[in-house]
Amino acid sequence: MKRFFLFGIALLCLAGMVGVAMADEGMWPFNLPPTAQVKAKYGFQLTPQWLDHVRLSSVRFNNGGSGSFVSRDGLTMTNHHVGATCIHQLSTGGKNYMETGFYAKTRAEEAKCPDLELNVVEGIEDVTAKVNASVKPGMSVADQAQAQRAAMSAIEKACATAANTRCDVVTLYSGAMYHLYKYKKYTDVRLVFAPEYESAFFGGDPDNFEFPRYDLDVTFFRVYENGRPAHLEDYFKWSTAGVKDGELVFVSGNPGSTGRLDTMAQLEFLRDTSYPLLLESLGRRADALRKFSATSAENARIAQEDLFGIENALKAIRGYRSGLIDRRLMAKKAAEEARLRQLVASDPQKWAKDGDPFAEIAKAMDVEKQIYLPLFFIERLGGFRSDLTEIARALVRSADERSKPNGERLREYRDTALPSLEQRLFSSAPIYKSLDTVTLTESLAEMKERLPGNPVV
Repeated sequence: MKRFFLFGIALLCLAGMVGVAMADEGMWPFNLPPTAQVKAKYGFQLTPQWLDHVRLSSVRFNNGGSGSFVSRDGLTMTNHHVGATCIHQLSTGGKNYMETGFYAKTRAEEAKCPDLELNVVEGIEDVTAKVNASVKPGMSVADQAQAQRAAMSAIEKACATAANTRCDVVTLYSGAMYHLYKYKKYTDVRLVFAPEYESAFFGGDPDNFEFPRYDLDVTFFRVYENGRPAHLEDYFKWSTAGVKDGELVFVSGNPGSTGRLDTMAQLEFLRDTSYPLLLESLGRRADALRKFSATSAENARIAQEDLFGIENALKAIRGYRSGLIDRRLMAKKAAEEARLRQLVASDPQKWAKDGDPFAEIAKAMDVEKQIYLPLFFIERLGGFRSDLTEIARALVRSADERSKPNGERLREYRDTALPSLEQRLFSSAPIYKSLDTVTLTESLAEMKERLPGNPVV
């Protein structure tokens, strides 16, 4: 199956054997759909009304997952692992909903998630010209980037005029385009149903990235407004017939980024520097959590979600790296890049004006190699892994950043991001000091080994 990684909808055509999905090439933002291509190949018209309905029926979870509205009364469906954080947070007072599952028989029994936020895209605007207008002739690269960040923050602040509105300027194609995404924000999200972990994850780790899967990988939530279930005009309706062979299928969601356009210098950095460090670090963390889990049933419960996430990350990164150590695949990529460089160099005037972009990227990767260890262990908290450490830094930085003009702050502390940050910081989600002690101890030890002489250790 070919996969598509931008923002919006992906097209798949189901054909051939049952359970085998062959996907066409492409994923597109909702505001840039391939209307003519889909009409010509499949005879299906991507009308504005259809696209609006799909967009407004799709949900982004603030933990990076995707979901769908499936009833007029705010019922929302997603995968079990997307809902696992809330399930885990609600498992207090001797309860273990990961083990037993959760079912609210009435709406009064629906349990509010401590810090979950759901977003629905209400509109998309191309603001590339506005962002780029902030760049003045003669600016250094660093000053250009700061000017663009300031412009993005100003655009977002002008957009977010209501408490239930979130606005994010999304960078596409490495800065070739900037789109303003305006979201309706739901912060009262309640758990309705989640199966027990063994049913949701049946088949275990080997089956996790496979399709079809034979499990109940689902969680249902409900979004509320003003203490009542949200009333929705757009939602996906259940089909009792299911999908048939050869039927046209679109997938809507909040996907990750792609490395398809990475240069050889970027891929070599991932292969030789980033992925080896990540794999070693994740492996150490997994070992520490397994030892912690083995000491008691309660420790196994509180470490379960973290361990699941680490094992998933290990599996994904091993898969990524397997392609990068494949000589034939890398040779193919190198040949493609050589042809592209030749094409760019065929325009002498443009080459003289803009320089060699591949060489510039290679220089940047050399710099990243030099700073990667302190970046990973200190700035990205690879050496300070614990919930309390993250909260402490957020509080200290927030006090410092909020004293600055909005456009000069770090992006995560801009005015439009603060409500979501405050919801996470002051939520009632439990913090387990015993788990924090294990993760912080292990990460400090790893940092000390990797950064000998580091004054912070």
